[in-house]
Amino acid sequence: MSTAITEGIQVSVKTQFRPDLSELGMNRYFFNYRVEMVNHNSYSVQLLNRDWFIFDSLEASSYVTGEGVVGEQPILKPGQRFSYISGCELNSEIGSMHGFYTFKNLKSGELLQVNIPLFHLFYPGKLN
Repeated sequence: MSTAITEGIQVSVKTQFRPDLSELGMNRYFFNYRVEMVNHNSYSVQLLNRDWFIFDSLEASSYVTGEGVVGEQPILKPGQRFSYISGCELNSEIGSMHGFYTFKNLKSGELLQVNIPLFHLFYPGKLN
């Protein structure tokens, strides 16, 4: 598990290779990642946007941006947690992801850039 705390918001990511969604003979490797975020601040925050940098060892790196996560822009009160599961398909056995979320401090209106820690995506057969 990879974890980072930025601007009082903790982000942890855990990955899982999905053989049922992958097609190894066609170089399609699918991974799920579970993100959990915790608001350690004394004020509420809202997740507005996500920005991802995706590295695939056989492809050019890509950048993905968009509103919210899995169709939501959750509000986290002090001490509250939010988690979601999403996925990524690679054309190689090895990759990684990292990025940042943009949150809004609902007390001051300030925008906060919160790091998503680097996490690796490895096909388990490659590790043997």
